[in-house]
Amino acid sequence: MTEKTRVCFLVGSIAISGGTYVIFQHASHLQNSGYDVTLAVQEPFTETTAAWHDQGKSLRCIPFDQARAEAFDLVIATWWKTALELASFNAPRYGYFVQSIESRFYPEHERPLRALVDATYRLPVSYITEAAWILQHLKHSFGQEASLVRNGIRKDIYTGTGPAATPRSAGNPRVLIEGHFNIAFKNTALALRLAKRAGAKDIWVMTGSPVKSLPGVSRVFSRIPIHKTPEIYRSCDILVKLSTVEGMFGPPLEIFHCGGTALVFDVTGYDEYIEDGMNATVVRDRDIEQVVAALRRMLSDRQHLETLKQGAQATAATWPDWKHSSEMFAQWVENALVAPRANRESVVTLTKEAWSQYATHEQQRLKQGRSTVWRYKLKAITRRMPTWVQDRLVQLLTLKEVVFPPRKAS
Repeated sequence: MTEKTRVCFLVGSIAISGGTYVIFQHASHLQNSGYDVTLAVQEPFTETTAAWHDQGKSLRCIPFDQARAEAFDLVIATWWKTALELASFNAPRYGYFVQSIESRFYPEHERPLRALVDATYRLPVSYITEAAWILQHLKHSFGQEASLVRNGIRKDIYTGTGPAATPRSAGNPRVLIEGHFNIAFKNTALALRLAKRAGAKDIWVMTGSPVKSLPGVSRVFSRIPIHKTPEIYRSCDILVKLSTVEGMFGPPLEIFHCGGTALVFDVTGYDEYIEDGMNATVVRDRDIEQVVAALRRMLSDRQHLETLKQGAQATAATWPDWKHSSEMFAQWVENALVAPRANRESVVTLTKEAWSQYATHEQQRLKQGRSTVWRYKLKAITRRMPTWVQDRLVQLLTLKEVVFPPRKAS
């Protein structure tokens, strides 16, 4: 019997998130196509951590240290921290699945960290990405040639017909806020506050954060398995998602398939499938007053809302499913497997240089502000607390973020 080709994805976490969802889809397809697939996970996890995805339990997930003791044919980094670990894994070839330009996840004043993240895009490995803007950025800023495979959609579960958590109301459009709280660029709390300002009477929240209830919110859905999310989408008319950093975000596309529309910022990647005034509303320049005005119109002008919904359904009808996208991803894997062997020494050298420059510049930055040092220490202490304590802290921080907002949007 021919030995299976071994592919290993390096992932930071297998907890619920959009990025992990995409990895699970591609990994599951490869496994079902005959590959021996492993997910090497940086953060601690249990048997139930991946239960939110219907393929989570069928994938082999092991800690980093265990994976380092094995040999693979191809090892694929999936975010910047895992890219810096590539050379510690035993494989003749390395790949990098870039789902966003992740240096943008961090504030501009954290320049050493942003530079460290950007250094990973100089690694001499095979690249693949999910959005045209990332493809162009990798080429123009780092000289990297990447393959493009846009994310698909689970057309078996994201459908316009099917069960709903609560049927839509003909005269009272329901607003859905989706996203993690306490992540600045997600702007989930901001979206909630603006929905209230716009006069939304019925607001639901779907989040990966451990939150049970929020003031002014009709229903909160926390850490929902993917097969249950369509019931929430089919119950809502308008998704308000105001993140300012994305690769190619999925929730607007998911609600398109379930009969709704969306209001978003002109975040990177939105133009992969969103057309302002055609299938959704796009607010430019992070103009929060325009968000309020646009949402008020969507709530009050029924014909306008229906026009956007119809456009969203037309977009959904032509969008490829995950089988199509993952087949293209598998073709990239095949190409990576016959590419020249990775120059491991170059990967090691670039990684060491990146860490060295980061250490030097970060020490200089930390000397300039004690508050920054204390913030890092507090985060380290929090990580050592029991999960239930961490969840409780997140709930308190979320309430603070919702009730006592910062002066500016992220």
